[in-house]
Parts: sequence; C-alpha cells; structure tokens
Amino acid sequence: MLQHFLTGLELDQAKILKLLQLAQNIKSQPQEYANALTGKSIVTLYEKPSLRTRLSFDIGINKLGGHAVYLDQQNGAMGNRESVKDFALNISAWADGLVARVNHHSTLNTLAEHASIPVVNSLCDLYHPCQALADFLTLQEVHGDVSQLKLAYLGEGNNVTHSLMLLAATLGSDFVAVCPKGHSPDAQIVKQAEQIAASNGASVLISDRVEAAVGANVLYADTWVSMGNNACLEQVKQTFMPYQINAALVQKTGASTVLHCQPAHREYEITSEVMDGKNSKIIQQAENRMHAQNALLVSLLNPNYV
Repeated sequence: MLQHFLTGLELDQAKILKLLQLAQNIKSQPQEYANALTGKSIVTLYEKPSLRTRLSFDIGINKLGGHAVYLDQQNGAMGNRESVKDFALNISAWADGLVARVNHHSTLNTLAEHASIPVVNSLCDLYHPCQALADFLTLQEVHGDVSQLKLAYLGEGNNVTHSLMLLAATLGSDFVAVCPKGHSPDAQIVKQAEQIAASNGASVLISDRVEAAVGANVLYADTWVSMGNNACLEQVKQTFMPYQINAALVQKTGASTVLHCQPAHREYEITSEVMDGKNSKIIQQAENRMHAQNALLVSLLNPNYV
C-alpha cells in the first residue's frame, strides 16, 4: 500500500495508469465514491498562498464524504513555534491524512519521517506531483494514449517542470523543456528523468531554442516568476518574452493542445488569445486537479475502493 506521495516517483507506470483510470471513474461516476472517505479527516497545511490547490482539495474531500481541515501559518511558521517533527506527531494523533503545500521539500521529508499517516505533497520548491497527475489526466481525455505525445514546456525550469518531466518520462511521452540560459530545470532531476524515459521508449530534451518545440502536440506554460521569487514580471520580461505561448508559436509548432497550471499572467507567458482559444484545455486541466487528487486520496486512505 502506498504510504506517502512526495515526489510522484513512488508510482511506476502501471500504478500511474491505474490511478488515472480511478480519477476518470470518480469524475464520471461521483455517486459511486460519495462515501469513500466517510469518517476520514485530512489536514491541508499551507505555507504558501493557494486558490486551485486549496479549493480542489477542500471541495474534493467533501465530495468523497471526508472532512478537510485547513491549517495556515496562524500557528506560526513551520519549525518556529514548534518543530516540524512535532507538527507531524500531533497531526497524526487526530487526522487520517496530511496534505502539505510547503516552501521546502525537506519539510515534507521530515513530516513523512515522523507521521504515522499518509503525507501528500501539494507543492514544494522541487516538485508539484498533484499538478502533473491532473495534467496527464487531461491529456488522456484529449489525446488518449499519452505515450504517443510530444510535450513542450516553455519558460522557467521549476517544480512544475520537474514533475511534468518525470511523469512524462514514466508514461513514455517525449518531453522538451525550452528555457532561457540559466533557467533550466535541476540537472539531477533531468538526469533522473532521462533514465526513466529511456526505459519507457521516450526522450527528454532541454534547450534554450524555441525551435525545439516544433512538432509538439502540447505546449505548456507556467508563470515566469515562481512563488517566493522577489523579482517582478517586468524585470524578467526581456529574458522570457521569446518563450511566450502565443498564436504564432502554436502555429509554428503545430500543437493542438495548450496547458497552463495557473495562476496565469495574461500577455506575459501566454496571450489571452491562446488561453481563451480552441486549443486551450486550461480550465479542464484545473478541474482535473480535484479528480486526480481524489483518486490519490482514495488510494491512500481507502484502497478497497480502488
């Protein structure tokens, strides 16, 4: 039984495909899962602001019959008022699961080390695995077999890039990260993804040339300035504007699908014309956060439903 979900690498290809099928079942037949988490209380812990993560977990847990308990920093910053270890030990005494959106991956590792309940990474500095699950649930709905896809991410190499790249490699999708020089994904995570991709008949490419995205079925954008970075968009605009997803780039690459994990800064990393256009699956992608996360929580907390 899966104990924690911290990086996404806890699941191999077969288990990911099974999880995505469960997500599709929950989405299409919600009444069948309305009591899957009855009697379960899940703490959702936030060190960072959130719209999609908070609402998709809170509403999703409710739809499964469970109880979501929101915990922000009013109790003091993690590790200051009391240790991360004591957070984990105390929450484990009452709750059935812990979903944590934190600043540092090391915090998640400490929570998982000391918690006696499943810990789910809802975002950290290195990974955003729940987002990647929603992304590939969306791609399955739109394209079917994702192993036939080429996916191109454009912009800052960050936590979203890492999780998207790792899941693409696991599912056999070709992946290209197109980033300005000095803004590439973490080299160790890239190497890990390359090894996984090779075993699944796929490829990983890191480039600073937009031409590397030509032939992609899917274009993917994220904000140019990650949460916690003090730079403003205007400061990085000159560096990143050549990587903007706009109508010209969609036409140049031949992509039929556009994704963005949001929040989106219109006319910066993506134009409104594309975001609101026929190729955009961005709101479908946002909705699928809830269904993918629900499948994960059911798998962790009530595997009899799987």
